[in-house]
Amino acid sequence: MHNPLLNPEQKEDVFENSVRPSTLDEFIGQQKTISNLNVFIKAAKQRGDALDHVILSGPPGLGKTTLSHIIAQEMGVTIRPTTGPVLEKPGDLAGMLTNLEEGDVLFIDEIHRLNPVIEEYLYSAMEDFKLDIVIDSGPNARSIQIDLNRFTLVGATTRKGMLTAPLRARFGIDMRLDYYEVELLHNIALRTAHIMKFGITDEGAYEIARRSRGTPRIVNKLLRRTRDFAQVEGLNEIDKKIADKALNALDVDTNGLDDMDIRMLRAIIENYGGGPVGLGTLGVAVGEDKGTIEEVYEPFLIQEGFLQRTPKGRVATAKAYQYLGIDRKASDKDLFDS
Repeated sequence: MHNPLLNPEQKEDVFENSVRPSTLDEFIGQQKTISNLNVFIKAAKQRGDALDHVILSGPPGLGKTTLSHIIAQEMGVTIRPTTGPVLEKPGDLAGMLTNLEEGDVLFIDEIHRLNPVIEEYLYSAMEDFKLDIVIDSGPNARSIQIDLNRFTLVGATTRKGMLTAPLRARFGIDMRLDYYEVELLHNIALRTAHIMKFGITDEGAYEIARRSRGTPRIVNKLLRRTRDFAQVEGLNEIDKKIADKALNALDVDTNGLDDMDIRMLRAIIENYGGGPVGLGTLGVAVGEDKGTIEEVYEPFLIQEGFLQRTPKGRVATAKAYQYLGIDRKASDKDLFDS
């Protein structure tokens, strides 16, 4: 089993809401995205218009949901959140769209999982702010058109490639969030500790940050669990020593790798001679869905230089051999001897 603390898809909604930044100025990281978004919001407000539709993509836990709430806050409008799988029938979508006030934000998380029928209805709503609904069926079927208030659709996805071309084309603002550098995660850890009213040293914050897989959501999770260890030991602040002790007890690797990451790298090296190996084959070898591997594990391993994606499949890098303590030459020799 992989470590749930290092799973960026696993949310802690109540706590996340309490530490979530509410303005663009409070948002840490993603500087280019924030800077551009600031311009688009100011321009829309000067025109007295709704913001163009926005698509936010990137790995889980980087702040897509937070940004959608900030967009609504900065525009001075209401946000109505939902998720792709929840919108099953056209009536579900119609109910949400007709309740939107002028300029409101409709936020659809996991928009890549939208029902194709719902997607068809979205096209005219996004372009013309009209909703065409068919009533009855057979010879009695008739179409009615409902005028909608101008609104902003903000879609969030971890798998942008799964969006259909017509849907992608209807988003005027396209933004991708990338993994965070350790220095930025360190700042997030300090900010969250301040909100939690619990002391933390720079070294303690850095230790948590560097083991958080480049993901703010994981920083906040690990910070909470480390606080528990510090509290039980009678400490009133988190330093490097207690952070290291807590994270080791929680099986959080010094590079942020969890059990599934290591199993993947070992499978590629020990079972397939370092690769290349196909994603489906790798999924079977480690007992994990290939979509989850591609969405959650692979991006981090590639960014950290442990894995390489090639046209023929995934290949373990020299850094992966070194990290696992496997002699690359000996491994190649064993492969050919067998």
